[in-house]
Order: sequence, then C-alpha cells, then structure tokens
Amino acid sequence: MTPPPDLRTHFDWVAAHDADARRLQHAFHAQLRTHFRHQIPEGESVLELGCGAGDLLASLAPGRGLGCDFSPAMIAKAQARHGAQPGLEFRVADAATAGWDGEPFDHIVLDYLTGYLDDIQRVFERLHAAAHARTRLHLTTLNTLWLGPLRLATTVGMVMPQPPSAWLAHPDLFNLLELAGWEVVRFERQQLFPFGVPLVSPLLNRLAVRLPGLRHFGITLCVTARPVRAPRLSAPVSCSVVVPARNEAGNIRAALERIPVLGRGTEVIFVEGHSRDDTWAVIQREVAAYRGPHRVRALQQPGKGKWDAVHAGFAAATGEVLVIQDADLTAPPEELAKFYDAIATGRAEFANGSRLVYPMEQRAMRFLNLLGNKFFAQSLSFVLGQPVKDSLCGTKMLLRSDYERLLRRIAAFGDFDPFGDFNLLFGAALLGLRLRDVPVRYKDRTYGETNISRFRHGWILARMTWFGLWKLRCFPLQTPAAPPALKPPADRT
Repeated sequence: MTPPPDLRTHFDWVAAHDADARRLQHAFHAQLRTHFRHQIPEGESVLELGCGAGDLLASLAPGRGLGCDFSPAMIAKAQARHGAQPGLEFRVADAATAGWDGEPFDHIVLDYLTGYLDDIQRVFERLHAAAHARTRLHLTTLNTLWLGPLRLATTVGMVMPQPPSAWLAHPDLFNLLELAGWEVVRFERQQLFPFGVPLVSPLLNRLAVRLPGLRHFGITLCVTARPVRAPRLSAPVSCSVVVPARNEAGNIRAALERIPVLGRGTEVIFVEGHSRDDTWAVIQREVAAYRGPHRVRALQQPGKGKWDAVHAGFAAATGEVLVIQDADLTAPPEELAKFYDAIATGRAEFANGSRLVYPMEQRAMRFLNLLGNKFFAQSLSFVLGQPVKDSLCGTKMLLRSDYERLLRRIAAFGDFDPFGDFNLLFGAALLGLRLRDVPVRYKDRTYGETNISRFRHGWILARMTWFGLWKLRCFPLQTPAAPPALKPPADRT
C-alpha cells in the first residue's frame, strides 16, 4: 500500500488502513493513555488537537472534551466510535488556523502531533486562545534516538508509513515553547518497551525507564507546560497564616508580633497540638489580648501530627491564600511577604521555603539533619519532576482553590504522611503546579526543643519518599478520588 503524498489525504488514507498497525501498537497506546490519565483528572475540560479516532480523548472522560483533526475521515471515525459519549465533540479543524469558541480549556493535549506540524511555534502561539492562566499543555513526541527503530518498524508494517516529519529533540521543543509564551513545568521520558508482555513491560516501563542512564532511552518525550502569562491576582487578596503549635508557649506572642500584613488582610490561626506545656493557655490569653492588625483565631487539632493540625487550620481558614508558619519561628515570619509576592504575581503556583540557600545560624540545623534534608530534597526532585531544594521546610504557600483541588488528588493516598510536607508537594506535582523555592534564613530556636526525631522520623520520611516514587512515577494513580470533606473544626476561643 502506497500512501498519498498530501498530508491531509495521507491521514484520510491512514484512517481507512490502520487497523492492523493499531492492533500491533495496542500496548504502546495503552501506556500513553495511562500517562495522560495520570496528568488529567476526570471531569475537567480537554482540547485535543490531532485527536485521530478519538480514543485518547474518550479515555480521559472529560466533562467537556473537544477533539480536532484536519482529516475528515479521522473525525468521522471518532464520531462513529465515541460521538455518543456525553461531553465529547469532534470537529474537522486545522491546528494552524482553527479558532476555539466558548470557555477556555483546563488541559490541551498534543499527542504525537508536533512532528507533523508545518509551523510548530505558530501552533503553540495560537493555543493561548484556548487557554486560561492555569491551563496545562501536555505534549508527547518521539525521542529522536528512536528515529531508526521507527523507520524499521514502518518497513515491517508495525507502524503506518510516515510522511516527512519534524521530530524535535527536547531542547528544540523547549525553545519553541518558550518563544511561544509557554513555560515547561515537567519533563520526563517514558516507554522503553512498547509491547504488552506480563512482568517484562512493567519492569522496563515502570522501573527501568526511571533509572539514571536508562531513562535517556525512553521512546516518548512527555512535556507539561503552563502559559507564561502567569495567573497574577487581579487585586490584593486575603491570606490565612496557619501556625501549628505544640510545646511552643514561649513563641506565641512573638509570632503575633512578627507575622506581617499580607495582601488585603491577614488571618492568623493557631492550631494547638496537645502540648505538654501551657501552649494552649498562652494562645488563649494572647488571642484575647491581641489588638493588632490581624484577625486572630485559635483551635485545638482533633487528631495527632502536624498534617492533622495543618489540615484543620486550612479547613477553618477564610483567606484566599493559605500558608504554614511553624511556631518555632526558625523560618522567620517576616519572610512571608516574599511568599505572598511569588503567589500574587503568578511566578509561583506553589511557594516552597528553602533553608539551604543562605548560611544558617550555628544551632539551627544539626549536621545529620542537614544531610538528611539534602538527600530528601534530591529524592523528591526526582519524584516530583521539578527541582525542590528543601522539601522539609515548614513554610509552604498556595491558593486556597489549588489546595482544595490538591486534596482531591491525594485522597487516594490515604493517611501516609504525618507531617504534611509530602502531602502538599505530591499533590502540587499531581496538579502540575509550578513550584518555586523561596529562600529563607534559618534561625536558631529561642524557646523549647525540636519535636523532630532524627532517626525515627527520618525512617518515616524515607518510607514516604519510596511511597511517592511508587505512586507518582512507577504506578501512578489514574483517576482522582471523591473530594474529602472540608468542614472546619469549631474555634475554641
């Protein structure tokens, strides 16, 4: 069979002749669907360009899904297969010239399309018309190391004949995205073995492709990007500062005095954690006596652990921006203004404190703790797919709306993280949020002792890191769980 030379006619021809090749490629496309379902929660709006027969778009179960392809035969095939699925629409449209009416999409998918585009940069530029500030653009394309095997597979009939194509190396792709106003959030290579063989496929595609050296040979380059026109807040918004406090009686007044006014107004919520000292009594006294600019509230956490305290505080918060400020004040509260600025300007969607940039005070962090923090930061950077210099700094800030989305994505993980740092970082990675490290100067404690045990808690952190590797990279979740309740506990003052 000889395909026609014209590109549009070529794919009309492919639509009528690709049944045998698609059967041989079943495992390859199933692996790609797994990747996209990990990135895109069910029920969100999705635009797919180059949708072909619509199988990928249908598998994502979008609340609103639009599949576009310039081949009328492909769109007819997609309509016949999936046209009855609620929320789906298929349309003949050229990615280089089409317009998109209606609301912008939460996700835009280009699955193995860029190599066939005549002007990749122009298409990337035009996609802004279909995007809002938090849209995620998901691309997959061929690793150029596999061009030879692709030609061989075409020769033996495992892949349909290919028209002239521009399969770009990832630096070229990144450059075009940046020129077109997109910022890369996540990049990875997947698929060492594009076949479905029990034990062998999971071993190679889930584990081996993550290993140093081998990961450069993944068949598919997977890129997630966001618009550079970052979601700057249109006006100052309120901020809730949650202060988990356990055995921190001597720091409560200083926290109130040092937390700055953020945005339109600052709410400070102390969450007391069943202290052995008189922390709760001090909180109640200081809140009652406070006459400063903040709205101050206090509650006692219902369970145990820092994550339980943070979750309780965030559930009670009324601010549009949420941040954690540890009550030991070793990460100075004055630095919160930098976090707020990063979120308000859109330069960060998740602002993560980093204590490992500036010199720290002499007794701020013991040597073994420093080594552990650097180890977990490197490990988490690999798990998250974004660089994180200090995964365990308590100061973390994000929009309330993103936090609520984050909870829905991590609900299936269960109660695995007593501290909360990994819950928040894993959830941010699942949402594709842009993480930015905000350096802080780490100070000595002025009251009390640390609640952290180097060895016992270090072992817990190691287990959580392995958990994240398994759940986010090796065997990722495919669908989000039902959202957990966000009922705030009652104030106790």
